[in-house]
Amino acid sequence: MTVADTAALTYDNRTAFAEELLEIARVDERVVAVCNDSVGSSNLVGFRQEFPDRLINVGIAEQNMVGVGAGLAAAGLIPFVCAAGPFLTGRSLEQVKADVAYSAHNVILCGMSPGMAYGELGPTHHSVEDLSWLRALPGLDIVVPADRHQTRQAVRQAAAEPRPTYLRVGRHKVPDVTAPTDPLERGRFLLARDGGDVTLIGTGTLVSRTLAAAALLAADGIEARVLNAAYIAPLDVEAIRAAAAQTRAIVTAEEANISGGLGAAVALTVAALGRGPVVRALGLSEFAPTGSNDLLLEHFGLTAPAIAAQAREALAG
Repeated sequence: MTVADTAALTYDNRTAFAEELLEIARVDERVVAVCNDSVGSSNLVGFRQEFPDRLINVGIAEQNMVGVGAGLAAAGLIPFVCAAGPFLTGRSLEQVKADVAYSAHNVILCGMSPGMAYGELGPTHHSVEDLSWLRALPGLDIVVPADRHQTRQAVRQAAAEPRPTYLRVGRHKVPDVTAPTDPLERGRFLLARDGGDVTLIGTGTLVSRTLAAAALLAADGIEARVLNAAYIAPLDVEAIRAAAAQTRAIVTAEEANISGGLGAAVALTVAALGRGPVVRALGLSEFAPTGSNDLLLEHFGLTAPAIAAQAREALAG
């Protein structure tokens, strides 16, 4: 079955995360899970059943949770520290900075249900500032898989080559946009579609929407290059420079605040060239209202038609 064949089907990346974590834990006793009373929402029920002695539930104490993860890493284990994105990053940012990034401990921080996946629970549960906060921390990898295949690869990669990492594990169901054999390379974007007119750079849940936008543009005779930005840090500077040299505009799309996120990183890279195409960053710049994930994505113009419209305007300007 090809990627195109599965385009109508959608999947919860947390399921792929949980399944892959179990598979690697069965062959590597160093793999442990740490959570903040979020066994269910982090999809760790199966892990707890199979490895009850390797799941540490610290309760609603996120700062302590990250510290425990750092301690386990210092002892030679491979901790996957799991919590809802807003609480993992917002409540324990100091510990992420000092105990993980600065101390270079091999902790895999798993931000579950990021972006606006908890739409109806409102801004307190939206995790849209995480990319901005964490990009400011040197030495911390930031991985945002676009689908279940990249999620599985990210989990395997984190266990095989553990390093300070933030893994954004999406809850909002998305279609497959990669094949199981497509590479997930550290610090590299994946070319999802080639084109010479405009470059669309999407990350996470927005990759499928940028691909759909590219199809709309193609109907108008506009060829869009689509880059799957699974790695936000390290950043694929080479791919951004190539896009700036070879296409006439760049549009980024992220389910996150554009201040300091993917769009800001791309714009800064293009600005350093001295001259280059216009860069339009699509995402959030204010607190989101309350509503379903799909409604909120539409509210902020993060739909295929809206992304395509921004690309047309960027080319016209």
